Amino acid sequence: MRATRWLGLLGLYVGAQGLALALALPFRSAGFSNGSSGSSLFAPLLLIAAVVVVPIVLLVFARRSNLLRALRALLLFAIGGALFLTLVETIYLVLPQGYLLMPYSAGTVIYPSIPLAASIAVVLFLALVMEPQWYVVDTAGFVAAAAVIAILGGSFAILPVFVLLAGLAVYDYIAVYRTKHMLRLADLAVDMKLPILMVMPEEANFDYPSSPSLHEIRETPVDERNALFMGLGDVVIPGVLVASAFVWLPADPAVLGLPASLWVALGAMIGSLIGYAFLMRRVLQGNAQAGLPFLNSGAILGYVVAFLLVYHSFGFGLTGAL
Repeated sequence: MRATRWLGLLGLYVGAQGLALALALPFRSAGFSNGSSGSSLFAPLLLIAAVVVVPIVLLVFARRSNLLRALRALLLFAIGGALFLTLVETIYLVLPQGYLLMPYSAGTVIYPSIPLAASIAVVLFLALVMEPQWYVVDTAGFVAAAAVIAILGGSFAILPVFVLLAGLAVYDYIAVYRTKHMLRLADLAVDMKLPILMVMPEEANFDYPSSPSLHEIRETPVDERNALFMGLGDVVIPGVLVASAFVWLPADPAVLGLPASLWVALGAMIGSLIGYAFLMRRVLQGNAQAGLPFLNSGAILGYVVAFLLVYHSFGFGLTGAL
């Protein structure tokens, strides 16, 4: 494996979490995040249950080709809608100005973010349907990951996020190394060319639609593999702690002019990157790996260290909520 592959995935990983930090507060203000019960443990436990059940349902659907086609269409429509909502808020950060349309007496205002976001979302949706090349899949996955991180981070306070990360790390370990059904789900994602896997090829002209199955790639010697894959959940789940720290922790005391919550969020991100380094070391040896045990544990440790350095407290924000 050449360095360009894992560095490319690293750029997507950091970029999606960075975009989520920018979107977390706007999403919360827009009502996308449910912050009223952010300290409740019910929601993360329900999410863990959904993560356990949904892959099983998908694998059952995969046994029948007609259901699989319907499932792919449904997932693509859901992804298209998520892309539109994310792009509207993202573009609005840059182009917030609304314009009054003629006749002015009607008082009709249009925001450029809406038609622009709709155009981009439609183009990405059609590309995913007709020609899901690796860069299309990565673009859609990148935007979707940032949106999910921002929404979940704004919805869950620190203690529920700790429960979420710990629970899913254990589940990912079991699903990859014991039952191994997560490997079959990854095979399905590659076959369906859905943006729930990040793809980083060796060459830019890599033809993802005609690429071999993930099972065939795993059977290929490491030095001959032409792409590296990373599950979208490996980007999203540790990123939730990053966004949650930024949204839910107090902004004071400021450090070097930046809010304390941002420093702790960055600490969680740096911790997950250390976990990413250990993960990639094992991945580049050629075997499929469960990413969340590495990434989530790194994010939690990075959060704990940063919290102690910034707030000088052993409370770790586990009882605080806005």
